[in-house]
Amino acid sequence: MDFKNKKVLVIGCAKSGEAAAKLLLARGADITITDSACIAHKQALQDMGIAVFDGGHPDFLLDGEWDFIVKNPGIPYHNPFIKKFVEKHTKILTEVEIAYACAPRFHYGAITGTNGKTTITSILYELLQENGRALAAGNIGCPLSEQALIFGEEEKDIALELSNFQLLGIDTFRPEVSVVCNLAPDHLDYMDSVEAYYKSKMRIFKNQHKDDWFLRNVDDPLVMKYAKDIPSTVIDFSLIRQDVDLYRKDGGIYLHEQLLFHQNDLKIVGDHNVANAMVAACMAYKLGVSIPSIQKRIKAFQAVEHRLEYIGERNGVTFYNDSKATNTGAVVTALQSFEKNIILLAGGHDKGIPFDELKEFDDRIKCCIAFGETRHKFQPIFSHVNICETMKEAFDRAVGLAAPGDVVVLSPACSSYDQFKNYEERGRIFKAYVLEYLQQN
Repeated sequence: MDFKNKKVLVIGCAKSGEAAAKLLLARGADITITDSACIAHKQALQDMGIAVFDGGHPDFLLDGEWDFIVKNPGIPYHNPFIKKFVEKHTKILTEVEIAYACAPRFHYGAITGTNGKTTITSILYELLQENGRALAAGNIGCPLSEQALIFGEEEKDIALELSNFQLLGIDTFRPEVSVVCNLAPDHLDYMDSVEAYYKSKMRIFKNQHKDDWFLRNVDDPLVMKYAKDIPSTVIDFSLIRQDVDLYRKDGGIYLHEQLLFHQNDLKIVGDHNVANAMVAACMAYKLGVSIPSIQKRIKAFQAVEHRLEYIGERNGVTFYNDSKATNTGAVVTALQSFEKNIILLAGGHDKGIPFDELKEFDDRIKCCIAFGETRHKFQPIFSHVNICETMKEAFDRAVGLAAPGDVVVLSPACSSYDQFKNYEERGRIFKAYVLEYLQQN
């Protein structure tokens, strides 16, 4: 795609917006950026030749003749400013689509789903490094446009984590291998309905060709319901069944008859992580990583930060940071990893998702210590609930309640925006609490 002299409005100057603006500018586009907040480095952007309007979106931008808009994926389409462009049928893209057009020699393993995306992406990136041309990008933290600006003329293998927000703004993006790892209700504060959320995930395979692969989780009824009319080769996978393409048998993970790796070589806990590693290994194989290399890298992989991350142990009590569990499906995964004696720290910003599916784990919960905006909503869910204002209070109560054999897990089931900037900050602060406690005499 030729961007020279294209007139582009970038809405939202977070990392992805700025990266897209710089990439488009390098390709000769005429860029305007607007943000509802103040942009700290406004002058630097203006010095590059970008028109910048911050502290709000001026109405006159609505009258501009834009070739297309690049929208920050976190801004919903029903935002009043965005909605006016939707009503005018202005093309709205995501920075992923821009990067895809600017890096024709990138090869993509694209991962979406509700839970496990970051772990799969991290394992895939680890495996792809074996071929010496790996990059990680997308929702994992680094915008794809940033990688395209630096490496756009090179051949690279990309482990790409995609949110449904990003998938809503793709047009031609085509991964060589993709997966919707699972589905559960999420982002109901953003999407019109849970069905719209599920359907948005399926956009990941819409441009694939027959020789591309789509990995389909046959253990997930919602994936099976919504993953229809797939244009690529379907690789069905399961932890339960063996009559599929990718499966577990006698402690080994197999693609057809080929052993990919031994389950015991994984250092991360839980069946969900076996599934994550299974998917990543299959994707790496499709992207050209050899079986011996996959096996070597699987043995070396460590837990992803903030995703059921082991922090330490004291007096027989173990501590885990699962701050990335921002919905109930992710918390279910955490609770399935421990049989009993769980002290669960949960709560945060209310995304409108009910917590009812957690009730079935009540017998595993020694106590739920709930904090933040949603703290009172856990009282009908578990038999034993303590209510706190802050995570620090919740942690202190957890330490006071804990006995040898207990597991203390921060797995909030909510986003962090009531008390923290993001789930990473929440997780880092929780780890600091734990490490300080572990070091006490």
